[in-house]
Amino acid sequence: MTQQVPSTEPELGGVRNFRDVGGLPTADGRRVRYGHLFRSGHLAHATEEDAAFLASLGLHTIFDFRNGADQKLEGPDVELPGVRNVNLPLTDPADGSVFWKMVRGGDLDQLRAILGDGKAANRMVNSYRAIIKERTAEHSQVLHALAEDSVPALMHCAAGKDRAGLSIAVTLLALGVERDAIVADYLESNAAHRRYKVRRDSSSPDAYSPQVMELLSPLFDARAEYLTAAFETIEETWGNVDVYLEQGLGMTPELLERLRERLLD
Repeated sequence: MTQQVPSTEPELGGVRNFRDVGGLPTADGRRVRYGHLFRSGHLAHATEEDAAFLASLGLHTIFDFRNGADQKLEGPDVELPGVRNVNLPLTDPADGSVFWKMVRGGDLDQLRAILGDGKAANRMVNSYRAIIKERTAEHSQVLHALAEDSVPALMHCAAGKDRAGLSIAVTLLALGVERDAIVADYLESNAAHRRYKVRRDSSSPDAYSPQVMELLSPLFDARAEYLTAAFETIEETWGNVDVYLEQGLGMTPELLERLRERLLD
């Protein structure tokens, strides 16, 4: 039976993994406001119909967390009238170039050496940990912008799963959203209609063999262990979320309250 996508999650022709983050519950009984915070994969392949839909959301800002290698591969975001585009790379372009070369061109033996025996999942866990520890300035900029004037906002990376997923998770932590709800939202990126379409340079059947796709799958899965590693890194580095927000991201009580006023019902 075909899964029906809710009307709040239209099946966009050229944009994967789009959804409204509204409705998620906070620990104090409030909910994230609908129509104010969205997430998706990249917008480079948006159709005219996609662009018209995105323009209808009344977006103030689009945060693009891709690096130069991602943008070279997929292209720039579609331009939407009256919307501010902010590019905040959360990974190094050199890493991105190596990553996409491996994903698109690596043969079975190369992929097995690089990704086999749990190496792919470890790579993802380490990436999540590094982004939390090393990209505090970027996450601080996002939260400050949302608190001041950048709502409604859309956050995306390439697949809308990792860098955007972490940035959404950080925002939801700042809003006081329950941890289980953050993980559940993150795991929705695994739905078949949301997943990034892996493309390989070779058109031979072997390029998409079950063995190759199994080796690549940890890179394109949303796994609770990845997001859990990010949460653990916050606790190991700062002690708890409140200290992380204050000392790591420079969020004062006044800014947090302003952020919550903008994004919570």
